[in-house]
Amino acid sequence: MSATAPYPGPSPIRRPLAAAALLAALVSLVFGLLLAGAGPASAHAALTGSDPSDGAVVDTAPQQVTLSFSEAIAVGDDSIRVLDPSGKRADTEAEPRDLSEGGTVRYGVSLHSGLPDGTYTVAWQAISADSHPISDAFTFSIGAPSDTTVALPSQEAGGGPVGVVYDIARYTAYGGFVLLVGGSAFVLVCWRGGATALPMQRLVVRGWLALTAATLVMLLLRNPYTGSGKFADAFDLAGLQSVLDTKPGAALVSRLLLLGAAALFIAVLFGTYARREDEREKKDLTFGLAVGGGVVATGIAATWAMSEHASTGIQANIAMPVDVLHLLAVAAWLGGLASLLVALYRTPDIGSAAVRRFSAVAFGSVVVLAATGIYQSWRQVGSWSALTGTRYGQLLILKVALIAVLLAVAWFSRRWTGRLTDPAVASEEAPGSEEAPGEDAESGSGSASGSASEDASADVDPERAAQLARQRAALTATKKKRIRDADPQRSGLRRSVLAEAAVAVVLLAVTTMLTSTEPGRTEEEAANGAPSASAPAAGGPVNLKMPFDTGGQNGKGTVRIDVEPGRTGSNDLHVWIDGSDGKPMDVPELKLALTLESKDIGPLPVVPDRLAEGHWSASAVQIPMAGDWKIDVTVRTSDIDQVTIDKNAKIG
Repeated sequence: MSATAPYPGPSPIRRPLAAAALLAALVSLVFGLLLAGAGPASAHAALTGSDPSDGAVVDTAPQQVTLSFSEAIAVGDDSIRVLDPSGKRADTEAEPRDLSEGGTVRYGVSLHSGLPDGTYTVAWQAISADSHPISDAFTFSIGAPSDTTVALPSQEAGGGPVGVVYDIARYTAYGGFVLLVGGSAFVLVCWRGGATALPMQRLVVRGWLALTAATLVMLLLRNPYTGSGKFADAFDLAGLQSVLDTKPGAALVSRLLLLGAAALFIAVLFGTYARREDEREKKDLTFGLAVGGGVVATGIAATWAMSEHASTGIQANIAMPVDVLHLLAVAAWLGGLASLLVALYRTPDIGSAAVRRFSAVAFGSVVVLAATGIYQSWRQVGSWSALTGTRYGQLLILKVALIAVLLAVAWFSRRWTGRLTDPAVASEEAPGSEEAPGEDAESGSGSASGSASEDASADVDPERAAQLARQRAALTATKKKRIRDADPQRSGLRRSVLAEAAVAVVLLAVTTMLTSTEPGRTEEEAANGAPSASAPAAGGPVNLKMPFDTGGQNGKGTVRIDVEPGRTGSNDLHVWIDGSDGKPMDVPELKLALTLESKDIGPLPVVPDRLAEGHWSASAVQIPMAGDWKIDVTVRTSDIDQVTIDKNAKIG
């Protein structure tokens, strides 16, 4: 290649395209491997026992089959099926009865009388409190084992093509959140000039589009994902309504509403804010956008924290805000990294000050990630054996290793950042910027000789003047980019940031898999047959049964309340309502309040969330001190029929 060639090496256009192609290929490879190697999403709840137990041989036919779980679940019709050796239903085909009491979550189904000897299959499916579907099957025998012809579904709950698409949407949602929040933060905090850069605008908008589309897909597929596994059921209005009544469905709808506010934020950021020239006004608008955007970003992050792993298990009231901080730190770091990569490859104007500001933001994000990650790891793993012997623990080890690699690469990026300078962009100030033959040389002679005639014609033809202005702007931008591309520090920084982004893609995929994998603590305890660590410690779960009658039609029933662990501090509260026929009963409104009259404390309101038909729950209910607490329950069965009942319980 000639020494006077204007573009040594790959062209400026091919370099960003090659980088983008490399990242796209890496994303496809990582997600392909993860989806190929991962089964259906595991869940937080796990089967801890059954009666009869798996493989048991009983002398006489039991009257019922019961299943115990580590945490609260949601069930429906056919959630538990008992099949005889020929594959026919041996249970009464009614909705499973909730037999939970104290800290034990238990459901059961009645069996037909006079069952013959042989091997029976129990197939069950439910939804864990952290939104993931779970299913399995086991056998027991009456009299003696026998051959069985039961054909169970080949795919588990949450599997099949629907499960694959749902998982892709889950991964896409996390990626969109990272680009939306991280890209916006990068513009506001690190590089305000990026608000006028088209590549930065495209990055943030594409993040918003990805998150919005993925949320819509997850909302539509939620019913078949947790049920039939058929795409056609995505448009079942009754199924969609049942999804909206659950905690995950409400979280997805809330996310869509917050994304509407995010769209307004983007319009202001890349519209009014980008056009604002007065520095004082721009500073005030920056503060307003930072506060408003922070609130929206926190709300979107909370839709994950309030519906997945953080919302169940031990210390949920601490785990949810910690999870929100963790997600925001991930977005600020990885989303900012993607923004920096785009800025370095696609825009010529980003300066060293912006890069150094992002370096400080990234350092702060890593500190937050370390603190919140340590807490989350302890909460979800709990022991060395669970860390090394469960899939969740092994993924966690892989995540830590990837973070170590990412920090090592970031160290090199930080060194390049320290050396970065802002070279002069004017050709006469840049050393060695003599015009290349055929381009700048012509502009140095031809343009000088022809500028007078061009300017003269421009005075007469405004359209020609505008065209010349655009050409000069394009030429100036090309010169800027060529000078910056020739800077070895900037080239080194681009390479190290590209390497960081490649590792970050893998890290984000592994992090997403962790959200859909059964935590090591729960998996280990279920394998040992022990109750979950989230079950209350011995010493006082409260169980109450309170009949009510609102006076209207179908206004009679019974309220059952469990308070666990029934002591001062944080408690989990579950409420079940049974109708006069003993079946689960839904009501339009249910409210509770706790009062300690001896100390003039209360009433402390409690608004439980609906988990399933006739079943509500509230986590992190705070009991400030021990005593004889009065529990008021308000039940409304119609627009005009309502009653408040109360009962005292010793707590603490």
